[in-house]
Amino acid sequence: MHMKKERSTAFNPRQYMLSRDFEIYYYSDLHFQSVGRHSHDYYEFYFFVEGAVSMELGDRCYPLSQGDVIVVPPGVQHRAMLSDPTVPYRRFVFWLSRDYVDALNRQSSDYTYLTRRAEAASGKLLHFDLLTFNTLRGELFALLDELHADRFGKQTQISLHICNLLLHLNRLAYEQTHRPTKKESVSTYEAITAFIDTHLEEPLSLDRIAQEFYLSKYYISHLFQQSVGLSVHRYLSKKRLAACAAAIRSGAKVTEVCRTYGFGDYTGFYRAFRKEYGMSPSDYREIGASAETESK
Repeated sequence: MHMKKERSTAFNPRQYMLSRDFEIYYYSDLHFQSVGRHSHDYYEFYFFVEGAVSMELGDRCYPLSQGDVIVVPPGVQHRAMLSDPTVPYRRFVFWLSRDYVDALNRQSSDYTYLTRRAEAASGKLLHFDLLTFNTLRGELFALLDELHADRFGKQTQISLHICNLLLHLNRLAYEQTHRPTKKESVSTYEAITAFIDTHLEEPLSLDRIAQEFYLSKYYISHLFQQSVGLSVHRYLSKKRLAACAAAIRSGAKVTEVCRTYGFGDYTGFYRAFRKEYGMSPSDYREIGASAETESK
């Protein structure tokens, strides 16, 4: 999923900051002309989205793939090299001044774990899975949106976005080198099902889920078929019916339950419920009430 067109910026080979604190750009180029080796007096966070690109970083060269994030400290020579300039080249570039990073460090060293590691190694390359990287893209998108908006509390919100982005990135970097003994990573499938479970009362569709996770809806459909043998629509219907059944057994009114969990009309809900549980919602409630009475 590509960044909205109005958020992209025409590439400018300028390699110095105009702002005192930070600058952020989303570039989407065809026939990109490489910039020669150069260094900055500020920090660069480079998020690679797409292209046939390698990055020279100090005396190393890295072929890039989607999910790569590079942190370039002040004074480190680097340049991007395209092996095929006809392939679209998309990336985010986020510049932070030394003073701004120092100010964040005074607030908490949690913000600068990654920049310290990058300085010690004369540059740092990290790679993230698609779900994690797309979450970072979403945070960059939110920051760009706020920069282009004119709303109350804009500067405060921008500061919060930057802090959230940097803290998230530093946490990910820390966890890559301090892996827990138990597997704590959440799979894409588990993340999506958790999202569904907590949004059952809202309008949900495959398109919305794809937008939420910055993933192709065709990829999500394949993932669900592979994981549970169900379409996303069928999975969502089963989860909503299960929530309805639990609410009915607890004494909630059938018509209210039907509306709460997104069934547009009672007739459709009745048919789906009967097909799933082999009885009507009212019969299901009576059986539940009888079972509760007998257990007392």
